Amino acid sequence: MNYTLPKLPYAFDALEPHIDARTVEIHYTIHHQAYIDKLNDALSKAPELADTSLEQLISDKEALPEAVRDAVWNNAGGHFAHSLYWQCMKTDGGMVSEGAFLDAINDEFGSALSLKEKMTEVAAGQFGSGWAWLFKDKEGNLGILSTPNHDTPLAEGKTPLLVIDVWEHAYYLKYQNRRPEHIDAWWNVVNWEYVAGLFLIK
Repeated sequence: MNYTLPKLPYAFDALEPHIDARTVEIHYTIHHQAYIDKLNDALSKAPELADTSLEQLISDKEALPEAVRDAVWNNAGGHFAHSLYWQCMKTDGGMVSEGAFLDAINDEFGSALSLKEKMTEVAAGQFGSGWAWLFKDKEGNLGILSTPNHDTPLAEGKTPLLVIDVWEHAYYLKYQNRRPEHIDAWWNVVNWEYVAGLFLIK
């Protein structure tokens, strides 16, 4: 398996003014690419993983060969999380539309606004580098959690739907250490149609 950088679904400046073009360019072409390069290098040393999917690589760390375990786990997680992150954003993101996804949000959180408030709190409170996720569990229920570094909800048997990157490289050029300000701005570019589509997949 040789992974490649997925095509960015918009121009570098498409998320302005909320996320600046230079940050998107560096984040995508340097940081995301680096995780892919390191993952491919690690996998080249473990041919027994050749037919293992990206999702499988980050579902059970102990199942990975010890010699490449940390390198595969960290970089596969970085590749997976970033690939989802880019898809979860678009120009003029707007709000959640009606339908089964909104019904599920209302059932779990009371409202889309309450979902936003809770996920904002979780993202802002993540200690150090990491991610905040909206996920669907095996019963189809929604939940929110944060993970450090490049850990993902897949390790807990949960399906990621929406993710916000709270590593500093995702926002430092524009927001410096003001993570909460970055998170507030990020909600303006969420691609709710894409997220709802993931929710509807059985």
